[in-house]
Amino acid sequence: MSRDTGGDMRVEVTGVEGNAGAPPSRVLVADDDRTTRAMLKAMLSRWRYEVHTASDGLEAWEILRRPNSPRVAVLDWIMPGMDGVDVCRRIRLEVPAEERYIYIILLTAKTSREEIVAGLEAGADDYMVKPFDASELQVRVRIGQRIVNLHSELVAAREALRIQATYDGLTGLLNRAATLDTLHRELSRTAREEAVLGLLMIDIDHFKRVNDTYGHMVGDEVLRACAHRIRASVRRYDAAGRVGGEEFLVILPGADRETVQAVAERIREHIGGAPIETETLQLNITASLGGTTLQGRGVSADELIGAADRALYRAKEEGRNRVVLE
Repeated sequence: MSRDTGGDMRVEVTGVEGNAGAPPSRVLVADDDRTTRAMLKAMLSRWRYEVHTASDGLEAWEILRRPNSPRVAVLDWIMPGMDGVDVCRRIRLEVPAEERYIYIILLTAKTSREEIVAGLEAGADDYMVKPFDASELQVRVRIGQRIVNLHSELVAAREALRIQATYDGLTGLLNRAATLDTLHRELSRTAREEAVLGLLMIDIDHFKRVNDTYGHMVGDEVLRACAHRIRASVRRYDAAGRVGGEEFLVILPGADRETVQAVAERIREHIGGAPIETETLQLNITASLGGTTLQGRGVSADELIGAADRALYRAKEEGRNRVVLE
């Protein structure tokens, strides 16, 4: 077990980490030597980090595998149970970097190039050879925190792009492309499992009149309100999307004709059951719905949508504010 803590570690603080008003960044320190562990905790605490400690590799791994674990870890190379290199290897294998990246600094008394390369190949981001300088540790931990923050920003940006590419910006429902992709997936699953699938097409009655009379800002408020009422009316595992100006599609996995009828009536009643309140007025809005069902295989997405569209056309011809199934 490594006990070489060195005699030239200096603990002068040259600056304060982070913003005084921000929550402290969290760092895990894992070392089986109590003195080294206490020294590292004291230094990092003075630099305004929230420090978590582990006395061996197994404890370090148990902490780092948790979803809310510290994102920067300072690990001693040689520890009982599981050494620092083994901890690195398990983190890289079992903690997906796209979910949360853990920046790992290895502390080691090893100095050979082959050993250092082995540690880096196992997944360590950085290393420090004992005895080390406190100011160097401060800089390296700060670099690790900066990289973790950048990674989090990239993940957030990627998620924002995914949402932008998947959801309709006005209503928050799936956009047309994502709705059609979902329908194709459900059709494949329905054919594979020889199950049933329901589809609803919804059109807001006289929506052009709303836009022409009150303007597009009010029209947008009506669409948002209708989308909210649709989402509140469907089952948890149904998919609702906006596929046109005032047209919506609802995909109902496992829904037979009776279920499709029940969901459609619930949506119709929810949209028309109470006035939609905008900033300036209240509007009584209704919707027409056309639906269809599919058993097993043999029908394409276009054919299923066509059947729902024909049923919707009949609902409008018969007076609107009604449900028709084909």
